[in-house]
Amino acid sequence: MEILQKILPYAGILLLAYVIGSSSMSFYISKFKKINLKEKGSKNLGASNTLAMIGKKAAAAVLVHDVLKSFFAILAVRIIFDIPYNEVCWLLAAVGVAAVLGHIFPFYLKFKGGKGFATYIGLIFGLDWRLFLAVVVLIFVVAFITDYIVSGTFSTIVAGPVYYALIQPNLWVALIVLFGSLVILWKHRENIRNLKNGKEMKIRSAFQNKYKQAS
Repeated sequence: MEILQKILPYAGILLLAYVIGSSSMSFYISKFKKINLKEKGSKNLGASNTLAMIGKKAAAAVLVHDVLKSFFAILAVRIIFDIPYNEVCWLLAAVGVAAVLGHIFPFYLKFKGGKGFATYIGLIFGLDWRLFLAVVVLIFVVAFITDYIVSGTFSTIVAGPVYYALIQPNLWVALIVLFGSLVILWKHRENIRNLKNGKEMKIRSAFQNKYKQAS
């Protein structure tokens, strides 16, 4: 009974983080625009499909929303438990991953949401702003070199657990962040197949297509 009393508050916090993470701006916008993103484009409730099917402003709103929901979930826990920003513990990492899981598996959308990468970035931001800045640079550099935006995604989900395993050693945080990374990797399995088959959209090609359409 005593153990249960200790566990319940943390379970409640993680459940709340999941609910926050399940908030889907792309779903709200798609309802307003009467465009079913789950049936169009990549059939994904995320910023990239919103950009392709609805437009830049909508995609920007989705991106900011998806990043901030995990960041604010972690920030709230920091405030409640009086955890300084330069400290990281398993609870903060777990809250961030719970928000990522909420984004990927929203309960009110039959557990079919986005791929979770933007919310993962918010998790990184909530844990360590220095890692966040390094990851943002990493995304642009890797994506520019490889010409695939998904390469930046894969580099980031590797960088997170490696950072907490080797650079700022914290085993539990590293394992929890690794779990989030593996779920995101699983959600990108179609992108991996496309890369193998040479069908993944290249960044330069995407911009050239948009330029031709605008001309």
